[in-house]
Amino acid sequence: MTIYLDHAATTPVDPGVLAAMLPYLQAEHGNPSSAHRAGRAARAAVEHAREQVATALGVAPLDVVFTSGGTESDNAAIKGIAWAARAAGRGNHLVTTAIEHHAVLETAEWLAEQQGFELTVVPVTTDGIVEVDRLLDAVRDDTVLVSVMAANNEIGTLQPLDVIGPALARRQVPLHTDAVQAFGRTHLDITGWSLGAVSLSAHKINGPKGVGVWVQARDLPVQSLLHGGGQERGIRSGTFNAAGIVGCGAAVELAAQTMTTEVPRLRWLRDRLLSGLLAVDGIGLNGHAERRLPHNANVAVDRCNGEALLFALDMAGVAVSAGSACQSGATAASHVLAGIDAPADKAHVRMTCGRSTTQADIDTAVEVFGDCVKRLRDAGGGYL
Repeated sequence: MTIYLDHAATTPVDPGVLAAMLPYLQAEHGNPSSAHRAGRAARAAVEHAREQVATALGVAPLDVVFTSGGTESDNAAIKGIAWAARAAGRGNHLVTTAIEHHAVLETAEWLAEQQGFELTVVPVTTDGIVEVDRLLDAVRDDTVLVSVMAANNEIGTLQPLDVIGPALARRQVPLHTDAVQAFGRTHLDITGWSLGAVSLSAHKINGPKGVGVWVQARDLPVQSLLHGGGQERGIRSGTFNAAGIVGCGAAVELAAQTMTTEVPRLRWLRDRLLSGLLAVDGIGLNGHAERRLPHNANVAVDRCNGEALLFALDMAGVAVSAGSACQSGATAASHVLAGIDAPADKAHVRMTCGRSTTQADIDTAVEVFGDCVKRLRDAGGGYL
């Protein structure tokens, strides 16, 4: 049986979430935009999910937009806000950081390369934290949007949004944050931190794949990425994925309601995991030791090939990742690890705990990890 330590990549659907979804995959199959009884029932379920998300996030239901996932939410927010601002003559400049998820970084780069926007990419410290003063120094009079993730998907570093958001608000510059990894695992104050747009994904919090949340403040102008039926205030057209949205609402509510018990449990498991990993010779921590997600352990492994180590762990029944799952298997080096000046000649392994992780899982994974590292080093590190 596999020990699954890749919860930052995706999570299993919670049984309660699945139970909430099933009626809308079977009997309650109406289109939420239809006027008949079946359509009205589906629409009521969608709006209940919207209320669940709004309550958990502390925002108004009208600010909650459902999407196909975190990538669409990032694209819709960044492109939509940038386009609207330029059309209104407010400017043409974007700011983001060097370690954003590809859905943010490549969207901003596309706007610069294909749409004529100017882009400033702010570097981070070797711990993966963006320095507030350095970020604010990059903001200009024509800056129309800043995008800074709440928590990094590879190394788990938490960004100081509680300082960045209000500072940008005083300069009347909107802030978008990709909170896909953060929600349910760390405090997120959308209103208090002056976050104009926020992206979430259900499958990172024991919900279904293919559904996400885009929180878009109604007083922040935006142009639509998708045109069609005019759903979601006209800013995100497309037939409502009723079952997915119901699952998303249930998953968000579950994550919010269990944070006070689940976060300390995850942190305890993560600390136990890190203690065991770092006890192995030649292992170092990637990311900040304290300002990091409670479930994330990302380590650098000396004298080992990364792909060989991942394969060895997989064959031994431990599922982990080399970094962001969206880039796993790619030959290109992780831009996050490059952004923190992590040694390129070391293996880098991310292990992330979740709702199903037990102490026995952690203890077994530590033992297997040590054995795999030793075997690879004895065989020359697994290098070709």
